[in-house]
Amino acid sequence: MEFLEEGVVNCPYCGESLDVLLDPQEVGQQYIEDCQVCCKPITFDLALDANGEVAVSVRDENQVY
Repeated sequence: MEFLEEGVVNCPYCGESLDVLLDPQEVGQQYIEDCQVCCKPITFDLALDANGEVAVSVRDENQVY
């Protein structure tokens, strides 16, 4: 069983810094979660970085991946 990892991202809409929990089992997937401040939908993309750690990138729903 892997543990959740803590991360910090900035909302692509309001710019607010958000604390998030990342699930290493979701690497390679994307999901949508509403901003805790402005309530707009943020798309989260999880990947592994060069050190094998979970990396997260965020974008608004209108940005092309």
